[in-house]
Amino acid sequence: MLKVEHVYWLIGAFLLIAAGMNVRQRRWSMAAFWFVLSGAFLLGDLVQLATAAGVRWPAQAMGLGVVALGLLAASGTMQTKTAGEEERRESASRLGNRLFAPALAIPLVTLAIVLGAPYLRWGEASLIDGAHLTLASLGLACLVALAFALRTTRSTLPQSLAEGRRLLDTLGCVALLPMLLATLGSVFAATGVGDAIAALVEMLIPTDSRLACLAAFAFGMVLFTVIMGNAFAAFPVMMAGIGLPLLVLRHGAEPAALGAIGMLTGYCGTLLTPMAANFNIVPAVLLELSDQYGVIRAQIPTALALLAVNLALMWFLVFR
Repeated sequence: MLKVEHVYWLIGAFLLIAAGMNVRQRRWSMAAFWFVLSGAFLLGDLVQLATAAGVRWPAQAMGLGVVALGLLAASGTMQTKTAGEEERRESASRLGNRLFAPALAIPLVTLAIVLGAPYLRWGEASLIDGAHLTLASLGLACLVALAFALRTTRSTLPQSLAEGRRLLDTLGCVALLPMLLATLGSVFAATGVGDAIAALVEMLIPTDSRLACLAAFAFGMVLFTVIMGNAFAAFPVMMAGIGLPLLVLRHGAEPAALGAIGMLTGYCGTLLTPMAANFNIVPAVLLELSDQYGVIRAQIPTALALLAVNLALMWFLVFR
């Protein structure tokens, strides 16, 4: 059975390879960064088991590793390395739009595997872990896309690993940001941030007003998405603090409409923040734009227009 742990192990193995390649080139800080990060993917299950058994030092060692990652990222010694301009132009002119095929294969193959998972069985056993079906399917789709990319570019697996390492080095510590942000929403919810927001909102706005509560929810979704870089992380916090207690329970808002449009409203914040690194910073780095925040500046009018439209939609649809 393909489990999500197998995907993590594969990522950890690639990070180890990237660290080894950097060691050969004497890029010690970059090598140390990927080596430490690989431990989280390769040893995460063992750390969890040790913690459950009452052995605390593996988790403490992992915490020291996180501190080490922060120090390496802040040291300024993780220099990037990009391909030459002439090499990029030659490759682009040779391959053209065929380069998009492997990238498009990832979502298409993921969708096909998720939809076909009930039929992917060996006797009575499922071939893919149903508990983490989407993540396991995504990992398998990436392997299919890799094979497709090797065929399209007529490259070899060692070449693909070297280019993958170069791309990873180009991103540097930015590659880690989406993973950190993914945990932020659950951390905020577990620490009672939603309750604190509810108390703060009741102090600052007239909670008997539907419009005031709705505006607080919408702008709160945008603000927390700007802070966290991810509307999924902001959603549980804002629903716990404003959506459920004030809009749904007090003013009778329709939960489905509030959740759907509220999530879309949070994405307006995604367009405005460098914390959404995979959307706004990574493209600027890969395209070597002169303005690191050029993508965000171009998206500001769209974000504000969408916010106004979403506010109107919520007002007319949530309280029907």
